[in-house]
Amino acid sequence: MKKVTCRPVRLMTAGLFLMTFLRPAAGCIAQTAPHRSLLALSKTNHTLAIVDPVTLKVVATIPVGSDPHEVIASSDGTKAYVTIYGGGSLHELDEIDLVAQKPLRNIDTKPLFGPHGLTFVDGKAWFTAEGSKSIGRYDPATGRLDWSMGTGQDRTHMLYVTPDGKKIYTTNVSSGTISLLIDTLVQPGRMAPPGARPHEEWTQIVVPVSRGSEGFDVSPDGGELWTAASEDGMISIVDLHSKTLATKIDAKVLGANRLKFTPNGKLVFISSLGSGDLVIYNAASRKEVKKVKIGHGAAGILMNPDGSRAFVACSADNYVAVVDLKTLEVTSHFDVGGVPDGLAWAVRP
Repeated sequence: MKKVTCRPVRLMTAGLFLMTFLRPAAGCIAQTAPHRSLLALSKTNHTLAIVDPVTLKVVATIPVGSDPHEVIASSDGTKAYVTIYGGGSLHELDEIDLVAQKPLRNIDTKPLFGPHGLTFVDGKAWFTAEGSKSIGRYDPATGRLDWSMGTGQDRTHMLYVTPDGKKIYTTNVSSGTISLLIDTLVQPGRMAPPGARPHEEWTQIVVPVSRGSEGFDVSPDGGELWTAASEDGMISIVDLHSKTLATKIDAKVLGANRLKFTPNGKLVFISSLGSGDLVIYNAASRKEVKKVKIGHGAAGILMNPDGSRAFVACSADNYVAVVDLKTLEVTSHFDVGGVPDGLAWAVRP
């Protein structure tokens, strides 16, 4: 474990972040979205689908950029943000109006390239920039990127930000590490000039895991971070209190892509692009519970907050599978377009 003290880079120059309107939303289905909607990306169709989670019917499809990977909704459920990835080469974050069901604008994230994982915390969209080994933040109120932080790690990919915005966790796929970024407010020292204010100082703790660790999740109690590696199939568990690697499990989940806790924290679901199995682990015993055959390969996982179902994007089969969390069986499938991947909830008050 090594510690690196970093200072954030403020990105406030308007000229760096030009915003242009996206393509017209021609062909969208005009139906009212439910209070709670499921959002699903299609890589082939380059669309965002708004799905009624009760009927599993697509309410609307909205065009997005050329290589959409992850999606998140704003806290009030009125907007969505989509990362346009391009294997680390593109620099676009799409903003979608979920009420009017149309694109709003695309945000140029340069100089941050390859936006991928993202979340919405404290009124802002936070995202990884894989091509720039960084994390960025977009403020919808100002229409600008207002902060970034480098990790110095290869393929900074998926992202978790604590509700207070003071801790950031990310997987670095090719480096085989987890970055734990912790924000500390530093008071002016005795030698500081008059009127000096407290400033942020970020500390990065780099925890070695397995190369290929990509999808991860934090336990509901905030105590553990689990990640699974595509290359050796190992599950690594990081103790977030001690900020160290607690253990590794030889799960043999080759091709592991995404990992999610059930809402009660008892089970862990792991999808794999390399097999047709959804692997389920008991979080307490750290033993495999079941393998569920869901198709020929899977990516995004989304849990229903009430603990009833999980939704798994089966990219190779062009459908989203619905898994009953009590029986741990597939109950149905639905279509959101070719090669589905990123999934998220949008909840309006």
